[in-house]
Amino acid sequence: MDRLDSMQTLLEVVRAGSLSAAGRTLRMPLASVSRRISELESHLGAQLFTRTGRRLTLTPAGETYVRACQRIVDEIAEAERAVSGEYMVPKGSLNVTAPVAFGRMHLLPVTTGFLKAYPLVDMRLLFTEQPLSLVEEQIDIALRIGPLTDSQLHARPVGEVRRVVCASPEYLGERGTPGEPGDLAGHDCVTLQTITSVRTWPFRNARRDITQPVRTRLATNTTQSAVDAAVAGIGLTQVLHYQVADELRDGRLRLVLEGHEPAPWPIHLVHVAQGPLPQKVRAYLDWATPRLKDRIRAALTGV
Repeated sequence: MDRLDSMQTLLEVVRAGSLSAAGRTLRMPLASVSRRISELESHLGAQLFTRTGRRLTLTPAGETYVRACQRIVDEIAEAERAVSGEYMVPKGSLNVTAPVAFGRMHLLPVTTGFLKAYPLVDMRLLFTEQPLSLVEEQIDIALRIGPLTDSQLHARPVGEVRRVVCASPEYLGERGTPGEPGDLAGHDCVTLQTITSVRTWPFRNARRDITQPVRTRLATNTTQSAVDAAVAGIGLTQVLHYQVADELRDGRLRLVLEGHEPAPWPIHLVHVAQGPLPQKVRAYLDWATPRLKDRIRAALTGV
């Protein structure tokens, strides 16, 4: 039994969620994947998974062993990168994640310029609204919007984004324009569960943070559907400014309550604070940080 191959197979089974899915990723017959896991369990004298039908769940012993395997595989990969020169020149594969709309609007143009400047670096961009674990998903850099909660990450600030309330001109023409947060009691709202709650929205009033109860006419869990509903005249919605930049520019939506907006959310590029920083990561951070700052500043000022 090749123990390293078995460890890597185990990690892929955990990542993929099943033996068959791991086999497809590894281009290995299901029987071979199953045999490697069985041999590993026999070698360890411990059961790594509990099997219920097609579902695999790690046992407590399996969870402990998987964490150890991940550390070993990561250390080997880091040693190989160091020997191959990845810590001396920007080269290799770089994985970056960001929210969907922000990534498409701002990070992608910055990244295409980086790839032209650094021909030895290949990149994988993952645009998702779900914050991914940098360690578990093997992400090198993540763009995060909002307060940071993970103290294990190094962060570079690149700007901030407003949280705005907007509605279609047709809706405001029929229902009137709210002048202060309390006026929302008489309005229909489209609430976005990923940004705010479906019952209250945050504001600032006389330098004091407040939460204003709102009437949810439509609740959704995707930004674009909330924006589309607001454009259709269903009600007001509170989103991040860049998420409605196009609609504001062409007049399909108008901002309201601008004097009562809550404090902007910070935007950071983050990476794991562990070991020496590969040149590919340092090069991307140094390239992207000033360019994102410029793009975000221009978006905020309308330049």
